[in-house]
Amino acid sequence: MDQLVPRPRHLARRDGAQRRGRRAARRARPTQGGGVTEPLLRVRDLKTYFVTEHGSGTARAVDGVSFEVYPGETLGLVGESGCGKTVTSLSILRLIPEPPGHIRPGSFIEFEGRNLLTLAPRELRAIRGNRIAMIFQEPMTSLNPVFTVGDQIAEAAIVHQGLSRRRARARAVEMLKLVGIPDPAERVDHYPHQMSGGMRQRVMIAMALVCHPKLLIADEPTTALDVTIQAQILELLDRLQRDLGMAVMLITHDLGVVAGTADRVVVMYAGEVVEQAATGELFARPLHPYTEGLMASVPRIDTRVSQVRGRLHSIPGQVPAATAWPAGCRFHPRCPYAWDRCRQEAPPPLDAGAGEPGAHTVRCWLLTEPQRRSARA
Repeated sequence: MDQLVPRPRHLARRDGAQRRGRRAARRARPTQGGGVTEPLLRVRDLKTYFVTEHGSGTARAVDGVSFEVYPGETLGLVGESGCGKTVTSLSILRLIPEPPGHIRPGSFIEFEGRNLLTLAPRELRAIRGNRIAMIFQEPMTSLNPVFTVGDQIAEAAIVHQGLSRRRARARAVEMLKLVGIPDPAERVDHYPHQMSGGMRQRVMIAMALVCHPKLLIADEPTTALDVTIQAQILELLDRLQRDLGMAVMLITHDLGVVAGTADRVVVMYAGEVVEQAATGELFARPLHPYTEGLMASVPRIDTRVSQVRGRLHSIPGQVPAATAWPAGCRFHPRCPYAWDRCRQEAPPPLDAGAGEPGAHTVRCWLLTEPQRRSARA
């Protein structure tokens, strides 16, 4: 039985805003050298392509993505399925199968001042599961069914920290207790099929955190869980982040999750970053039509029935195939504001002009001609 009880929504929103304020203050605080905090992870112009079967072309799954993750913060990576979120996370850890995939020359991924793309395999293995850990989408397929959960948690401690099997087992019991699994000394000998979905996800979190990583990548950590368990897992991740002082890169399609947990948000569409900003800024002033569409597609509990006219909003069409991204702006076939320039010329990331440079960037020509948005409204 899962133990944590989700907090009421209004308290979660308040606590989320307070967390974001504290983390922003930490990042902006001058260091001893007089500068500001350096990013823990810096991704620049990341391009990850896949050669498709039967000669149908090259899938440009991630095509020029750039962002940073700062110490102690939560970065939300948002977008529909097929936008490149998971491929981005796998590229950071160099888990892309080669072939058919490959990270293109000119891509840059720096973690703690080291370029991950130039490390030897042995050096990279010392970082994976140790300094950077990842929680994968589906715990039932990520856990090995023929090993106990204790053995699977202990493996990372044995490999990366050199613990004996006895000490690693004791560490596994500690981690199960830390993530809120009752009777951890008994559960450590259970197999994945003996646990509920919520417990399996907690085991995945315990596996990821056993070496106290500096960066946790959580890829849709609540997708396969019911709403109550989702809230419990998110509360757990937030508590562990505070206790361990790690940064979190949260991949999700759920804007409600992002609103309550993330400090900054990166919105991806068709292999590109189309908008990024602080969470409060993004929700108060979404500037890319895709971001607007995602927000409008979420039912609001505070909307009266009399205000709902017809069907709930949805974004028309679907994400195009990565082998045939549209010319110009990749969102233009689905965009209600598109005009000739959008169809012919791809927009670069443009500074939205609010706050410090680069704090809010948008890949959209509407920023240069805002009257077009006003005219349609």
